Amino acid sequence: MASVRFCCSPTAPSRSKAFKNFKLFDGFHGTRLFFTTGKISDVPLIQIGGKSHRIKGKSAFFYDLSSGVERQPDAIAFRTLAAETTPAIVSFPIENGEFDLDHPTEGFSSIPEAIEDIRQGKMVVVVDDEDRENEGDLIMAASMVTPEAMAFFVKHGTGIVCVSMKEEDLDRLELPLMVSRKDNEEKLCTAFTVSVDAKHGTTTGVSARDRATTILTLASKASKPEDFNRPGHIFPLKYREGGVLKRAGHTEASVDLAVLADLHPVAVLCEIVDEDGSMARLPKLVKFAELHNLKIISIADLVRYRRKRDKLVECSSAARIPTKWGPFTAYCYRSVIDGIEHIAMVKGDVGDGQDILVRVHSECLTGDIFGSARCDCGNQLALAMKRIKEAGRGVLIYLRGHEGRGIGLGHKLCAYKLQDAGRDTVEANEELGLPVDSREYGIGAQILKDLGVRTMKLMTNNPAKYVGLKGYGLAISERVPLLTRITRENKRYLETKRTKMGHVYVSDSRSPTSGIIGRDVAPGSGTNSDVVP
Repeated sequence: MASVRFCCSPTAPSRSKAFKNFKLFDGFHGTRLFFTTGKISDVPLIQIGGKSHRIKGKSAFFYDLSSGVERQPDAIAFRTLAAETTPAIVSFPIENGEFDLDHPTEGFSSIPEAIEDIRQGKMVVVVDDEDRENEGDLIMAASMVTPEAMAFFVKHGTGIVCVSMKEEDLDRLELPLMVSRKDNEEKLCTAFTVSVDAKHGTTTGVSARDRATTILTLASKASKPEDFNRPGHIFPLKYREGGVLKRAGHTEASVDLAVLADLHPVAVLCEIVDEDGSMARLPKLVKFAELHNLKIISIADLVRYRRKRDKLVECSSAARIPTKWGPFTAYCYRSVIDGIEHIAMVKGDVGDGQDILVRVHSECLTGDIFGSARCDCGNQLALAMKRIKEAGRGVLIYLRGHEGRGIGLGHKLCAYKLQDAGRDTVEANEELGLPVDSREYGIGAQILKDLGVRTMKLMTNNPAKYVGLKGYGLAISERVPLLTRITRENKRYLETKRTKMGHVYVSDSRSPTSGIIGRDVAPGSGTNSDVVP
């Protein structure tokens, strides 16, 4: 039999208006098992959907039938907040595929289903984020358009039918932007070109048949600039290279879907309107899709789909770096999305890539470089390097652009000022109108895969990081906690991460980290003898 230790929160933060980009998950914190053989193992705990449950009475136990593990009767369920970018959870999850990048958002179709419909010449409904346009567009491949399809677009859309195209096709057809990027005052800087009608096979250009002819002419590789009248009734849009990974808009989503369907990168799109002429929003878009037997997808799901499959990084250089933890080889990786350079510090031979000790560390200038006591970042970085040294083999990924959990250095300092006035780290970001945690770990996952890592012992206290890396096909064989000293300056910060962001802090006297943090004591609880002035 194994003994079980828990670190749970007695309180449950409620969803507030400022958390509209967050989801609530129920469950238990992670736990550590101590076997009679001396083995120590971190295991995920059961997630409980719906309402939180309190376990009462001496006879109340949950069992893991495969291992005979009892959960103590005073353990409770609690809620935590999770950013949509990388869904956070309150425990390190059981393998159920819930957070796989190919798992569609609840209520939406999968991206492969949408791609197949595009390939077959069908329409799909594509919805963007509620903080963006919060609108749904009808989208189909331009090369497959028909007069009947165009009539459907006009009947259920705004009547402004657009065709998204790559820059090389627009240049070939001599279709310049309607206004320069500098002069573009459209809300989302949509790149409209001059409007067109096909010169041949059309009359006024406005009928469904005429518009279909114009669209097919735009989609044809054989078309020439002289095949069009300017202005017209179809509005070409310039696609931003990189697609939804660069700009999460309908223009980019439509071309991405055409490319993924192995069709020419030209697509038709039109915003869907309600019966009263207003823009259709969820859940009416869902009902619309059901009524017309159309697939409905989110751009966020398309972003995740592409991040999992596209090669997002390239290794630009490597060199040996002697450090206080011994020699490492530093690899510089450049993101093809935004050009940011990241570094991988590798010790030893990755070899078959199995069970590699790994830390994926978010950039923190104030903590990592200047030793700020407000956070535990610098101490975690040093501890991770020390552990890799002791293991003789391991990888530390240093992700730049993650400053302040993704809000940037300047905003982080503004948040610090609000924390000095009484807010916690979550409340400060809320008040600034910024996401609580906008970090995305796909770049780190791709660097690990490029280095040859296949399964890893991940050093983290953050379930969101655990999920964010597993979503890219990397297997995590073990979670290794990174527990550092609690101080007067950082104890509230650590407590907030535990209660509101689901971070897990568990240790024991038999653990190598037992001298760093008190036994199973919640950060900031006031009973930890290692809290220092």
